[in-house]
Amino acid sequence: MNTFDIGVRIRDLRESVGLTQKQLAEKLGIQRTALVQIEAGSRKLTAEEMLDSAKLFNITVEQLMDPQKMPEVRLGEAEPSSRTGGIRVSVPSHNVAKFKEVLLYILERVGAKPHVGETVIYKLLYFADFDHYEKYEEQLTGASYIRNHYGPTPVSFCSIVDQMEAAGDLDRVKSEYFTHPQTKYLPRRTADLRSLSAQELDTINDVLCRLGEMNASQISEYSHGDVPWMVTEDGKEISYETVFYRLPPYSVRKYSEE
Repeated sequence: MNTFDIGVRIRDLRESVGLTQKQLAEKLGIQRTALVQIEAGSRKLTAEEMLDSAKLFNITVEQLMDPQKMPEVRLGEAEPSSRTGGIRVSVPSHNVAKFKEVLLYILERVGAKPHVGETVIYKLLYFADFDHYEKYEEQLTGASYIRNHYGPTPVSFCSIVDQMEAAGDLDRVKSEYFTHPQTKYLPRRTADLRSLSAQELDTINDVLCRLGEMNASQISEYSHGDVPWMVTEDGKEISYETVFYRLPPYSVRKYSEE
């Protein structure tokens, strides 16, 4: 969804409950001129504005962004309704092979570094997937991620790692990092890069260059500032579409040049 689409959605919701631009702007705590820009598609909503808008109309952020998931809208102060249906619990089957190769490639590059354990790997995978989707509007692995206290977590990571360990593709090692327990993953074979395009490799390499030296605490804290994580409820799946509302320094797409 682009900026104009969300602006149209805000306008339609506002009109459906009979609010003027001035009234809605006041309820959201922004200037009327800012709301005019949002509805015209010339200004993005911040993460806080997305949350406030959803709460105001008694819907979730996902329902705000996707008209197919919209219930009857009513104005009020109640908490957003809970999402219907369950989250996807696995990586789409046609992307599992690519997920494995991406994981092995990341492990080859940084897996042996003392600070890189399971938490860091989770975040590197997340940023690779979401950066690629923002930049090219194409999925890299198609993995599902949920929000938890430590940041985005790939839903099917453990089951896929179990498969890879059984196949002899990697080793799972229990260790410590500054007295903290750590789970490391060490590759036992080289990643097959034939399944990855040059663009996909560029995305992964960029993530590793930017974030690969962060430890678990640093990269977890960093992930908490990313809009997709910020606008998702605890335990819920993070929507790839929210990536288009990122703000600096997280955004990797040059929107002004489109």
